[in-house]
Amino acid sequence: MVINWKNPDYDAIWKNRSAEIDRIRKDESYYKSIVVHYKYNPVDFINDWGITFDPRRDPSLLPFILFPKQEEYILWLKKQMDDGQSCVVEKSRDMGATWLNMAFAILLWLFWPGKKIGFGSRKEDLVDKIGDPDSIFEKGRMFLRYLPREFLPFGFDVDEHAPFMKIINPDNGSVITGESGDNIGRGGRNTIYFKDESAFYARPDKIDASLAGNSDVRVDVSTPNGTGNPFYNKRVGGIFPVFTFHWKSDPRKDDAWYKKQKRELDPVILAQEVDIDYNASTEMVCIPAEWVQAAVDFNLEDSGLKIGGLDVADEGGDENSFVWRKGVVVKSVEAWKEGNTTETTRRAYGTCKLNKIKLLRYDSIGVGAGVKGEIWAINQEEKKMSVVPHGIHSGGKPPAGNFEPGKPWQEMFLNMRAAMWWDMRRRFQRVYNQKYNNMKYRVDELISIPNDSGLIIELSQPKYKFARSGKIQIEKKEDMKKRGLKSPNRADALMLCFAKLSGVDYNLLTVA
Repeated sequence: MVINWKNPDYDAIWKNRSAEIDRIRKDESYYKSIVVHYKYNPVDFINDWGITFDPRRDPSLLPFILFPKQEEYILWLKKQMDDGQSCVVEKSRDMGATWLNMAFAILLWLFWPGKKIGFGSRKEDLVDKIGDPDSIFEKGRMFLRYLPREFLPFGFDVDEHAPFMKIINPDNGSVITGESGDNIGRGGRNTIYFKDESAFYARPDKIDASLAGNSDVRVDVSTPNGTGNPFYNKRVGGIFPVFTFHWKSDPRKDDAWYKKQKRELDPVILAQEVDIDYNASTEMVCIPAEWVQAAVDFNLEDSGLKIGGLDVADEGGDENSFVWRKGVVVKSVEAWKEGNTTETTRRAYGTCKLNKIKLLRYDSIGVGAGVKGEIWAINQEEKKMSVVPHGIHSGGKPPAGNFEPGKPWQEMFLNMRAAMWWDMRRRFQRVYNQKYNNMKYRVDELISIPNDSGLIIELSQPKYKFARSGKIQIEKKEDMKKRGLKSPNRADALMLCFAKLSGVDYNLLTVA
């Protein structure tokens, strides 16, 4: 069924469900086959029989029909459980994540014997408050009350088998349990454990220690709450798989919806709970997260030179990063940890050849210094100039000329790195103004980036300040690490990719 997400035909969906129940009740073989099917296909189970509740609508009880990103999440969640892998879910508000988690838990509870599913949150009332659909467990009770009896355990009664903080399957021994605050993790082992609003716990380290031996699959779910908590560290640490529920993936929401949120919400709340901005309360951020989000998949013409930017990891925990663009449209973002400078350069070179990228920019100081020699060596091996290396000294002088009329680059910025970041800041700001404030700019003054969560987060991490000379400087990587932040390698690769062209022989770029 094709769904009009702005105005779904719920009457038709209810009628289809009624017809399906009639078929199940008349055809026992079909019923048995569909039960087996649902056991391994949670998306179909939820779409066919799930319900949700939205008090803003009339009627408020609705069939739970998953939009594509929600379907993707359920399948991703099943994979993490099958792999025994803990994971992180970052989300905008009102994306249905709690309903999805409870629906998945009920599927396990129904069709998989001996499963124990745990839910925890910072306050007891958030986990369970009888009769309050805002609480996690009341969502589960509502889901079960409207599930056809053919799928419920024999003799199941919501009032008897779903008491406070518990939902018991009397047939197969599966159970869903709840905990709150510092008690999280004390209820014994679990098949899977959902930590709701994980970034907001008072003593998160204590909870993590309790859960460490409790379950192999711990799902940290939350909107952001700054950078000083374990949830953020898990999100950016590169160890756990991450799923991002951004409002832009919700077909019910559009720019008009976002403008309404912007009018009604405090800017910090908007940034954290809508834009998934971990730096919402951080002053002097060079590129605000809402500007970055405006440029994600921004529709621009992708004409012009193909240029790559390579940032070589300067220590073991960092990533090598390669970004390339066509004109002002970023086409790809890659990041990897393995490989020395030679291996990293050859990997980037291979990507350039595959995509016919003629110019490769890199930071010419530190570990990146060897990139040029390696590219020239490869060109000599192949006996043709396939890729032209262009080194940029990020700690050196800014470009010559004016940043804007009457303001020379070299008088405004402390070094080339500050100039690159500030130039990028202006591109994102222009995109935001064009998209939301009806301002118009030339295409070459804008930017469009792909929906790469690592790049998006890194772009809004570095802060800026004014040096004693009055020039703008960007926060050093060493200072970022003191705040618990890793080196923004993907973002730095993007800066290199867009740095002002200088000292390049354009004739080389046309060599086959």
